[in-house]
Amino acid sequence: MRRTATSAVVALLVLSPLVGCGDRADAFGTTAVGRCNAQIAVFGPLTGASANLGRNLEDGARLAVDQYDAVHPDCRVGMVDFDSQGDPKQAAGLAQQLVAQPRILGVVGPAFSGEADAAVPLLNQGRVTSITPSATETSLSAHGWSTFHRLIGSEAVQGPAAGRYLATVLKARKVFVIDDGSEYGHGLATEVMNVLGERVVESGTVLAGQDDFATIVSHIKAAGPDAIFFGGYYDEAGLLLRQVRAAGVTATFVAGDGVKDDGFLTRAGLNAAQNAIITCPCRPPETLPATFTWAYRAAFGGLEPGTDSAEAYDAATVLLRGIGSRHLSRTSLAAYVRSYDQPGITTTIRFTATGELVGSSVTVWTYRVRGDAIVADRPIP
Repeated sequence: MRRTATSAVVALLVLSPLVGCGDRADAFGTTAVGRCNAQIAVFGPLTGASANLGRNLEDGARLAVDQYDAVHPDCRVGMVDFDSQGDPKQAAGLAQQLVAQPRILGVVGPAFSGEADAAVPLLNQGRVTSITPSATETSLSAHGWSTFHRLIGSEAVQGPAAGRYLATVLKARKVFVIDDGSEYGHGLATEVMNVLGERVVESGTVLAGQDDFATIVSHIKAAGPDAIFFGGYYDEAGLLLRQVRAAGVTATFVAGDGVKDDGFLTRAGLNAAQNAIITCPCRPPETLPATFTWAYRAAFGGLEPGTDSAEAYDAATVLLRGIGSRHLSRTSLAAYVRSYDQPGITTTIRFTATGELVGSSVTVWTYRVRGDAIVADRPIP
């Protein structure tokens, strides 16, 4: 069942007061919506194999919108979901639908790198500001898209950090590197291999949706690595690790942020998943402000914030503050976000000219499976 926020939420942030609902603002020669007609969107997988990750984003953004609306009950901001199912082939069509709805001024997402690569060019053409809390492909910020922003470290940050962790903390001498063929997974694995160099004894690729890993497991066994790195998402990672452990391979399993979800524990099984390590350029939920965690639990039936829920909350808050500050056209809101410089609950939010967070705002953490949970371990220097 889809999770919906309760109506009683506690506002963590005092957002800019609204003026009359009939007000119009025309910024930079573009058409503006009425203040009480503005909407934001969430773009990501709300169904399908990776739905857990998309719902984390939807819930974080929903909490921010509900808190905003609680402060401004006479002039609410709407939120529209665009379910990509994590499929880049669907992303362009969804982006076209989104751009065609003039009330939507900004987007939390796209969630995944492949769908972002397909959707953001169209969002940028339509002047729709996007703030992704989770898409990490490095090249996304290299296309000159003026409306694209990223509220998390890219693969160029996470990959080298994961490589350093494997080399200097785990002191791994033989690493088998695997990716799932996605733009995200392949890009992350490549960054890791660039750091590890001759420590990589072999590499391989699996397919999204694959459930029989006998061939690559046999290669892993023959290579005798002391560590395995996986770039991809939790569904394949969990099944792969289950089969690796069943084959008697004890190498330390390390994966990127696409694996940081309880779905990984379910697919791998708790015994196989124990002590698996996951890297993520995201803030550990345990370190978030208590007021946010309490409000999240209250809104979603006691659920804890998931991977990138807090980053999605911050992304939605940036857009909502812009709307509350009378930036009611797409061009005006884009300019507001480009110049944004305020603390969020996850980090200080200030973007470079290419839409990346300023370097000092990015920290990559390791997480470890302990018992039946994925818990924060340490930041990677």
